[in-house]
Amino acid sequence: MGGLRTFAIRIAAGLAGESGWLSETLNKFAINGLVKTGRNRPHPWSTRSSYISWSSLTDRTYSARMLPEALNPQPLPPVEDLVQLFVPESGGQRPCPKSTALFGAFAQYLTDGFIRTLLSNNDAEEDRRRTTTNHEIDQSPLYGRTPAQTNALRLRSEERGKRGRLKSQMMDGEEYSPFLYLPDGVTLNPDFVGADGRPILDAPLGETKPWAVKTTLFAAGGDRVNASPQVAMMNTLFLREHNRLAAMLEGKHPDWDDERVFETARNIIIVMFIKIVVEEYINHISQEPLHLRALPDVAWTANWNRPNWITAEFSLLYRWHSLVSESMTWGGEAVPGSAATLNNALLLKGGLANAFADVSANCATRIGLQNSASFIIFAEEKAILQARTNRLAPYNEYRAAMGKSRATSFAGVVGRSGDAAEQVRRGQLAARLQALYGSVDNLEFYVGLFAEPTQKNGVLPDLLQAMVAMDAFSQALTNPLLSEHVWGDEATRRLTFTDEGLAEIERTATLRDIVLRNSVGLGDRFVGMTRKDWRRS
Repeated sequence: MGGLRTFAIRIAAGLAGESGWLSETLNKFAINGLVKTGRNRPHPWSTRSSYISWSSLTDRTYSARMLPEALNPQPLPPVEDLVQLFVPESGGQRPCPKSTALFGAFAQYLTDGFIRTLLSNNDAEEDRRRTTTNHEIDQSPLYGRTPAQTNALRLRSEERGKRGRLKSQMMDGEEYSPFLYLPDGVTLNPDFVGADGRPILDAPLGETKPWAVKTTLFAAGGDRVNASPQVAMMNTLFLREHNRLAAMLEGKHPDWDDERVFETARNIIIVMFIKIVVEEYINHISQEPLHLRALPDVAWTANWNRPNWITAEFSLLYRWHSLVSESMTWGGEAVPGSAATLNNALLLKGGLANAFADVSANCATRIGLQNSASFIIFAEEKAILQARTNRLAPYNEYRAAMGKSRATSFAGVVGRSGDAAEQVRRGQLAARLQALYGSVDNLEFYVGLFAEPTQKNGVLPDLLQAMVAMDAFSQALTNPLLSEHVWGDEATRRLTFTDEGLAEIERTATLRDIVLRNSVGLGDRFVGMTRKDWRRS
C-alpha cells in the first residue's frame, strides 16, 4: 500500500477505532487496495505447459502462474552457491523484533493446508510442477483433502454423546488425535488402512528419516501436521474445538444425526479459522495501525472475486524457513530444532496449554537471507530447484507486476538502513549477489524476495508482503461459506452455522480464545504472535 492511500488510512485509523461505520469503510478500502495491487485471477498460465491451452486453463493438479514462463532464462548461478546465501553469518541467526515462534507455527499450519507441491521419493522435476491442493482454506490438515480421508478421521457414530466427532484418544486427561502407527512404530493403525490394504491418509512428510519418532505421529488430514510439535499442537487445538462444538450442537439439536452435526461443526471451524487468519495473523504481519477485520461482504461484488487457484509463485513465496530458530525453549529446557522434527513427544509431555505458552515465549528469527537454521537449509535448495523447474520470471518482473519500481542495483535490493554492523553485512550481501548474478535483472524471484529487508513495524520484506496481502484476502474472503448467498443471507447463515455456532465465531478473535476453552492450566500466561515487548516505532 503506498503513497496517499497509506497516509489516508493511517490518519483515519486513529479516528475510527475498531468498530463502527468508519472502521468498516476503511477496512473495505484497505482490503480492496491490497488485493488490487497486482493482476488477479483467473491467470492465463499454469505450470502444465509454456503455452495457453484448455488443459492448462482447467487442470488444477498443476499450479497457476502469476507471470508466464521465462522461456529464455539467463545462465544462473550454481544452486549450491545460492544455498550458502541462506546460511547465517558467524554471529548466528538474527531475531525478529516483532514475532514470537507462534507466528511461524501458525503460518506453517495455515499454508500446509493449501500449498501442497506433489512430492515423491525420486523428487522428479514433473512433481515440482504438480500440486495436490484443494486450492481452498478448508482446514484440510484437520479434515483431510479427500472424502475418503475425512471418513477415516471421523468417529461416525449415531450413539448419543458421540455424534459428529472426529476420532481422538485421551492421554493424561488430554485429548489428541489417534496415533498413525501401533506401538511397534511399524504397523499402521488399522483405522487408517483401506479395504484394499493401502493407506488412506497421506504419509507424513519425512517419516522415513531416521530422526522421525513414528510412535508419536498423529493420524491427520495433512502430511505436514507432524512436521514439528509446534504444528501438531495447532491441529490438536482445532481437533478439540471441533469435538467441543459437535457436543454443543448435539446437545442443542438432539434430533440431528451424526452427519449433520459433523458438517455443521466443520462449517463453524472453517469460518472461525479464517477469522483468525485475518484478524490475528494478517494484523500481525501488517505494519499499518489499522486493525483489519474479516468482512465477507467486501468480496461479494468485487471484480477480484474468482475461484481460488494457487500459483507457483505463491507456493514459493511462503517458504518462510528463516522464521524457524536453531533451537527453542520447551519447559525451561533448550531443545535443538532438529530434535523436535517429526517428534511430538514435547507436546505430549507438557500438554496443549504448556505447548502454546512455551512457543509464544520463544522469539522468532527474522525472515530473510543469511538467517535459516542449519537443519532446514536443505529446504532452501529444494525451493530454488522448484522455481527453476517452473521457469519463474526474474525478481524484477514481479516487482513491476505488483506496481513497484524495478531495482536498479543489488544495494537497492538489500537496503541500506541499520547500524554500522548491519550496513556492513548488507553491503557484503549485495557484493555476493553481484558476483553471482552480474546484473540485478538476472536476480531470481526466490532469492530476490528474501534478499530485501523486512519493513519497519512489519515482519516481511516489501515485495513479499504485497504479494501475501493480495492473495491472502482474495483467497480467504472468497471462501464459499462466506459468499453472499450463504453468509450474506441471514436465514441461510443461521441454517449453515446455527445461532450458537455464530455466537462461537463472534466470541473468537485469537488463538488464545480457543486454547482457553480447550485446555487446562493456561491461566494468565501469554499466548500470541506479537512479542510482548514489541512497540510500534
